[in-house]
Amino acid sequence: MQITSATVSDIPALCELLALLFTQEADFQPDEETQRRGLVHILNNPDVGLIFVARKQAKVIGMVNLLFTFSTALGEKVALLEDLIVLPNQRGNGIGSQLLKKAIEMARLNYCHRITLLTDSVNESAQRFYQKQGFQFSAMIPMRVLL
Repeated sequence: MQITSATVSDIPALCELLALLFTQEADFQPDEETQRRGLVHILNNPDVGLIFVARKQAKVIGMVNLLFTFSTALGEKVALLEDLIVLPNQRGNGIGSQLLKKAIEMARLNYCHRITLLTDSVNESAQRFYQKQGFQFSAMIPMRVLL
């Protein structure tokens, strides 16, 4: 298994992974064209974010996506871990941990001082996974409005 930067040729596999992820999340719905548009934007603008894939024999089996912004609270660059997904038949083999480790490493290399992520409130297995990797619950409550 290898972890490499995603490329435009990976977009169909990334859309499939995102479809899996978004069917698990209450707030989102899969929409291949929408996801494709977002992926292309990130891949073409590394200052916006980075996408890494886990490959097994050239097949994409997982992905992680970091987005960059600037925090007024910290006065520094920070990252949002937007997506982390591994194919169901590949879970339990440490692939998610390796993808997350790569994301943390790249956030540090890009001078980020914090990584924030969101999980569904009922997804206790994801919460346990992230806690094992050093993430902690925040006192902040996410809120949003769709525009």
